[in-house]
Amino acid sequence: MALASELPLPNARQPRWLVKPVPEVAEQLAADTGLPKLLCLLLAQRGFTSPAQVRDFLVPKLASLGDPNELPEMEAAVARILKAVDEGQKVALYGDYDVDGVTSMALMCLTLRAYGVQPHLFLPSRMDEGYGLSQDGFARLFEEFGKPDLLIALDCGTTSIQELRWLREQGVDCVIIDHHELSPQGRPECMALVNPKLGNKYHYFCTAGLVFKTAHALLKARRLPDFDLKSSLDLVALGTVADLVPLVEENRLLVRRGLEALAQTERIGIRALKEAAGVEGFLQTHHVSFRLGPRLNAAGRLDTAFTSLQLLLADDPLLASEFAALLESHNRDRQAVEQNVYAEAEQMLLAMGDLEAHHAIVLGSRNWHPGVVGIVASRISRIANRPTILFSFDENGMGKGSGRSISGFSLVEAIDICRDHIIRGGGHAMAAGVSITEDKLEVFRSAFCEAAKRVLSEEALTPVLEMDAEVRLADLTYDFLQNFRLMEPFGQQNHEPLFLCRRVMPRLPGRTMKEKHLRVMLSQEGASMEARWFNAPLQNLPKPPWDIAMRVQRNVWRGEEQWQLTLDAVRAAE
Repeated sequence: MALASELPLPNARQPRWLVKPVPEVAEQLAADTGLPKLLCLLLAQRGFTSPAQVRDFLVPKLASLGDPNELPEMEAAVARILKAVDEGQKVALYGDYDVDGVTSMALMCLTLRAYGVQPHLFLPSRMDEGYGLSQDGFARLFEEFGKPDLLIALDCGTTSIQELRWLREQGVDCVIIDHHELSPQGRPECMALVNPKLGNKYHYFCTAGLVFKTAHALLKARRLPDFDLKSSLDLVALGTVADLVPLVEENRLLVRRGLEALAQTERIGIRALKEAAGVEGFLQTHHVSFRLGPRLNAAGRLDTAFTSLQLLLADDPLLASEFAALLESHNRDRQAVEQNVYAEAEQMLLAMGDLEAHHAIVLGSRNWHPGVVGIVASRISRIANRPTILFSFDENGMGKGSGRSISGFSLVEAIDICRDHIIRGGGHAMAAGVSITEDKLEVFRSAFCEAAKRVLSEEALTPVLEMDAEVRLADLTYDFLQNFRLMEPFGQQNHEPLFLCRRVMPRLPGRTMKEKHLRVMLSQEGASMEARWFNAPLQNLPKPPWDIAMRVQRNVWRGEEQWQLTLDAVRAAE
């Protein structure tokens, strides 16, 4: 068996194949809605058990968006921002260098400009100032802009307790719009902290979504007839999909409408980005995840994200094309750097011996670029099925680490257990950042792995290839497919369904693509469908017939909708 997404490590466990049970309510749901039984099975698995819930999920409407003032401290944030508008105050936006950060910056900038404010835009350098609010960042901001009256921190600031205390002592007010976890030290000193973690709702939002809600709240407080907030949904979709937050409730609605807006955007910079990335017409979440998002991220990983921000705000086609070309170059550089880091990390993994002896993976090197260790940690965590943190150490032995986790293990809680060995750290349960000195690497590794050993069972460390349903090719009818498309957009907590199909016959040898992928026609009981198998073991294909784990995917080519299969895993039929 070979996985489509990654080639497994030699010493990694092979996943067990499991199919989820069929919910009892699925058949009744099909009878009540008239929808295909297979679709109702998928909907019931996601918790939709009534016709009304199904309708709201499959056909969501912008009119269903909730009151933005339900978000914590939103009214205080709006009041302070409007005060800055009315008094003509100096406003600075201080953001983050990832896609969520730059799209949030762009949307807040456009909103403030509509109110007559020209904010100063500040993005920290990953190499020099690091993530979030910092004294070094403030020093450069004040040098560039002077001291602002109001600083709006976007996608950062929630845990910046000391930095915000200093900022307040300088007489600078701060409004924070952020979705990161709160510090154990409590709420930072600021005029308003618009962070859903302070309340019980909307925990799924990233900062781009929160800025959209903030703009909505501003417009409710003071209307702007010429400002169409719906026109910003392309930015919201970019930030939300790229930040890997759950595509549920309002997020799902904003992304669905945002992908439609992205497909026909008039935003000059995004059109240039799409052209550079080879994306045209119909867009899905994977276009953002694998084409547009990495290019916007690449600048901030290796240099400064300001190029990405300039692209999003560009109003000159020539400049937009130059920015897009620069991001394309950054992305190629990032891919090369990432591959070098992965190759060295893989050798370290092999040197560790049997992975069974390790409940977590902590690696570090002075050769690694800090901008890509998070991507490589994500790859290793996925294929080894272990919580993974990778550190990049500079020449002084200061290390910046990025971690990714697996289900059932919170990185934030584990980092807190290791607090005595680190300089600082924080983030989310599944993704976090941590800084240490090189001499603490071994003791941190020991403490972190011990925390993982206490929490993760043998069962948790065994990867599972979990499929939503067993199907026949004949089940993929026109009626099913036309309704199945309404389940999009797929993403976190609305995953793309994975199906098991047994004993299919491939029409070999098929067609090889780029010397490593396979395109092949599959047949079963008189039905047939074309399939793609990425990173197929072309010299060692399983013996037919095959059992396959597959996704059913659509694309639009020259205005015509087409469906095909994508194979995640293949084995000789059992």
